[in-house]
Amino acid sequence: MLFYFHWMDYFIYAMFAVSLWASFRVKSTFNKWAEVPNQAGVTGYEAARRMLDANGLYDVAIEPIAGRLTDHYDPTTRIIRLSEPVYYEKSISAVAVACHEVGHAVQHKVHYPMLVARHKIFPAVNFSSGLAPLLIIGGFIFSQFHFLLTLGIILFSVAVIFQLITLPVEFNASTRARRAMGPLGFVHSDEQVGVGKVLNAAAMTYVAAALISVLTLIKYILMARSND
Repeated sequence: MLFYFHWMDYFIYAMFAVSLWASFRVKSTFNKWAEVPNQAGVTGYEAARRMLDANGLYDVAIEPIAGRLTDHYDPTTRIIRLSEPVYYEKSISAVAVACHEVGHAVQHKVHYPMLVARHKIFPAVNFSSGLAPLLIIGGFIFSQFHFLLTLGIILFSVAVIFQLITLPVEFNASTRARRAMGPLGFVHSDEQVGVGKVLNAAAMTYVAAALISVLTLIKYILMARSND
């Protein structure tokens, strides 16, 4: 059984390596296509505003935010915050990222089921993510209190479920962005390759994080069973 745990560790380490690679790739891919102007000559802000208006989301605001790759949609305030390179620049990367964030706003409007589920589970994730590691460690140290380990694994499972739910949310937002950019005239057909590379690179970071969480959860479950 110990040998099996070691193999699980190797898989988890491999996924950490993939996660680091994915993080590097999204930055390098964004930077590469940030140097390529889109032929429509629109900034990330302009693309986001037009896509929002096309979906009847006139009341969703767009704000610039400091940093790079800090772009996000805030459902509580219904504000899209775009990093300065995305908000102000007229690049392939800027349009791709901006429209992806609008995709989340559209999901919010139509009550996309996976987004609704993620919003509902988020408070539980905030609570469980800080407590789960302490309970798991305590369960391994104090083996007579096996319920601590079991409770910790249950709470850790909540975070894993959240990350798994995040995957379709992110992929769906990218799909909505790609479907909108052509008809709205933000990118031409020969620019779709760059858009795809930017969005796919970003998606890989979520995939890697989810795999790490799933493998870690499986390892905890197997270790808990071996302690029975």
